[in-house]
Amino acid sequence: MKHLLLCAVAACFGNAYAADASTPAPATDTSAATIGAPATDPANTKVNKRDRDDANPTADDQNLSEADRKLLQAIRRAVTKDDAISTNGHNVKILAKDGVVTLRGPVKDENEKSRIGDLATKTAGVTKVDNQLEIAAK
Repeated sequence: MKHLLLCAVAACFGNAYAADASTPAPATDTSAATIGAPATDPANTKVNKRDRDDANPTADDQNLSEADRKLLQAIRRAVTKDDAISTNGHNVKILAKDGVVTLRGPVKDENEKSRIGDLATKTAGVTKVDNQLEIAAK
């Protein structure tokens, strides 16, 4: 019975658990290339290095006041409702602090940058918009 159980385990997991383990199991390569790491850096490392600069606001700087959260939600809603804006445009960083809105991230073109800036400016409660949106490389 014990031998039968070992054979069943060996069938599921390979020869490493077989009753006769004198033959080593094949080596497994767990390097990133084997696992399927993307060819490009999905973490946008260069952009993230820029975000470490205290002069540039990040999500950690987002004020948690109810007024700022409502302002941020209104701008995000306006941006995502606009079907003329690209997926990147829908996903830009929007930060609101005491009525001052900062927009950051890649957009399709200058027109989209202006369009998102205008949507933010027209939102009630916004006192200033710092449009730091960048035109994405093609």
